Amino acid sequence: MSLSGASRVAGVVGRPIVHSMSPILHNAWLAAAGIDGVYVPFSTQPGRFTAFAEALRGGSVAGLNVTLPFKGEALALADEASFRARSAEAANVLVFREDGTIFADNTDGLGMLGAFAEQAPGFDPKAGPVAILGAGGAARGAAAAFVEAGCPQVRIVNRTLLKAQEIAQPLGAQAYPLTEAAAAFEGVIAVVNATSAGLSGSAGLEVPLEATPATAVVMDMVYKPLKTPFLLQAEALGRRTVDGLAMLIGQAVPSFEYFYGEPPPKTVDVRSLAIQALGL
Repeated sequence: MSLSGASRVAGVVGRPIVHSMSPILHNAWLAAAGIDGVYVPFSTQPGRFTAFAEALRGGSVAGLNVTLPFKGEALALADEASFRARSAEAANVLVFREDGTIFADNTDGLGMLGAFAEQAPGFDPKAGPVAILGAGGAARGAAAAFVEAGCPQVRIVNRTLLKAQEIAQPLGAQAYPLTEAAAAFEGVIAVVNATSAGLSGSAGLEVPLEATPATAVVMDMVYKPLKTPFLLQAEALGRRTVDGLAMLIGQAVPSFEYFYGEPPPKTVDVRSLAIQALGL
């Protein structure tokens, strides 16, 4: 990597940030593309994020990826935001324009759809209903992405029905309690786990995946382990699966384009780099 006084700088901010894969992905792409740029991690104290981001107005830093716990604050300080970010009520990308304004986007949903395209070739979000498990920010972002992609019906499934309804209502989606998951799975083209169940070997979700059509695609946003109990259950039923690592990489692609003005090179096997770094 060669840096100069004109190097284009971007980064990721969160707390904690030490385990973020984003610097590995972006810097590998920068090196392969020969771009005079760098991507660095930032960790700011709770309560100081807005001041930190406001100080970057004007474009001295091209942009930031934003992770927990600052995604809501990131959206709040933006001057302009995409439909995806507004619908998700969170931003994972801030772009600092030279005129001093800040643009916010949420590329998590794009990453999810990109993961489907990569690992489930032929999947068409317009072809039928999808079910999303969970009612947090990840579920909200996934639902918004499917709606924007033309999915005819999105079904939010959660232990607490009221929380599912809070996500479903603004998007014109349907809400189901977890006890009615079998009904929510009827006729779906995909099921997405947007909860943390299964993370780092924790117990997976107990849901009736056998109620899904044989053609349904099952995705888990968790990427450690790569094969979660949820995905293993789906594979045992013969369902096609999509893993969370593909989504992680997929959401980074549009971020790179925002920050460095061109798509990342396809010559780098960033998946292998991430698997090695994660010890998967």
